[in-house]
Amino acid sequence: MEPVVCEKLTKRYGEVVAVRDLDLTVRAGEVYGFLGPNGAGKTTTLRMLLGLVRPSAGRVLLNGRPPGDLSGVGSMIEGPAFYPYLSGRDNLRVMARYARVEERRVDVVLDLVDLADRARHRYGTYSLGMKQRLGVAAALLKDPRLLILDEPTNGLDPAGMADMRALIRRLGASGATVMVSSHLLGEVEQICDRVGIISRGRLVAENTVAELRSDAGLRVVAAPLDDAAAWLRLALGPAAVSVVDGGLDVAVEPARAAEINESLVKAGVAVSELRPRERDLEKVFLEITGGESDGR
Repeated sequence: MEPVVCEKLTKRYGEVVAVRDLDLTVRAGEVYGFLGPNGAGKTTTLRMLLGLVRPSAGRVLLNGRPPGDLSGVGSMIEGPAFYPYLSGRDNLRVMARYARVEERRVDVVLDLVDLADRARHRYGTYSLGMKQRLGVAAALLKDPRLLILDEPTNGLDPAGMADMRALIRRLGASGATVMVSSHLLGEVEQICDRVGIISRGRLVAENTVAELRSDAGLRVVAAPLDDAAAWLRLALGPAAVSVVDGGLDVAVEPARAAEINESLVKAGVAVSELRPRERDLEKVFLEITGGESDGR
């Protein structure tokens, strides 16, 4: 049973279609990054997952249950909200009573998000990073199998962002399934196992970061470079080989790397580097979304 399943999920606001026929699956135990340009339908999708917005069509299942049944699900959508005059610990105690969670769980989650030493201080004195971490602590109160976080690093300084990334990695390593909405491509690269990209309400790509970045081709660095280029053009055709930055970009399936290497060596060429060619994730994102800027 997959933690998140969307089938033909659609949301209309009058004539505007915010999400259209969205098919999406988040696998158990992975950290899944959900990216989308401004107005793509990303936050609307998360709200439908949690039962905060009713779909116009399609189906959503969380842990095999329909939206609204949040057993085993924790979430932080569009930033946390707490009582400013209560301490971090007391805010969580209020939430624990409301959620019928044993109070001893409060100190457990404060430790998880590294806030135990500031737990007695009023929420109103917290930095933005601390507020975000307390929001994650609240989402963890029920010890969820699935955690959904909307822009958890939004507005944080570099140190706060690094702390939040480390926390998400720890949660993923612990066996929890984490779905993270983010507009920061570098962040997704560092913490996510797979990525889904939504544009104009449709899922336009879904794969591992490595697969999204991979370009069907090889990067070859060899000497003499001219000899390597001449041999590869003869074997693969002139259009398949380009000289770029002191090496060769070769339009060939990466699975043929061993064959290419052996042939070059037999031709008397010394190969110092041969690897799958990769594209910058930002370029991939812009290509997939048609050049739109990334956002919420």
